[in-house]
Amino acid sequence: MNLAGKRALITGGGSGIGADLARGFAEAGAEVVIAGRRMDALEAVARKTGARAVQADVTDEQSVTRLFLEAGPCEIVIANAGAAESAPFARTSLAQWHAMLGANLTGTFLTFREGLKQMPGWGRLIAIASIAGLRGYPYVAPYVAAKHGVVGLTRAVAQEIAKREITVNAICPGYVATEMTERSVANIRARTGLDEAEALAALTKTSPQNRLIAPAEITSLALWLCSQEARGMNGQALPLAGGEA
Repeated sequence: MNLAGKRALITGGGSGIGADLARGFAEAGAEVVIAGRRMDALEAVARKTGARAVQADVTDEQSVTRLFLEAGPCEIVIANAGAAESAPFARTSLAQWHAMLGANLTGTFLTFREGLKQMPGWGRLIAIASIAGLRGYPYVAPYVAAKHGVVGLTRAVAQEIAKREITVNAICPGYVATEMTERSVANIRARTGLDEAEALAALTKTSPQNRLIAPAEITSLALWLCSQEARGMNGQALPLAGGEA
């Protein structure tokens, strides 16, 4: 994979999947711009990868517009920023609902829209969605709804731009070995009294492979979607969850 001469913008680039995407795309020769709300975290990733860090809030329209003005035209745009929290549906507040849709769905909408506006020709729009965008899970209804929305958005935009040299796809990983999953394990422990190993097992048992997905697996798939061989992949929601469906 040689992405020399291409600029890749990655939201949520300060940790987890986003940080590994920055590593992988920089190693492939792309000029990488990472965005997020925490400048200290972004700068730490930038020092390791050579990426350029830009502070932005993907839920804010003006902030996303400024992000692309500062980044410059980007051939590759990866909407990775997101958030997750859990609660029984009957006790889910409207504020929690709006927070999950804002971080996961509105953020992807704004990132894709601004990214598409400035794509000079060839381009790739990639959403980091979730296996929760393809099936249901208890206690995370707003998150599931938002990720289903990301998959629907991906499919709709792909139809609009199919005659151009741009593809739009979503990667749908299962639980990933990141800080977000560590927080999920902590929540399970607090709610159930399980120890760390038992709480982690409660998450990994949903995967037929009985393991967490490594961030590098997501990066590899995203890089492949940017290849010439993947030009026919458009409007797809690609599960990366060890066979879970």
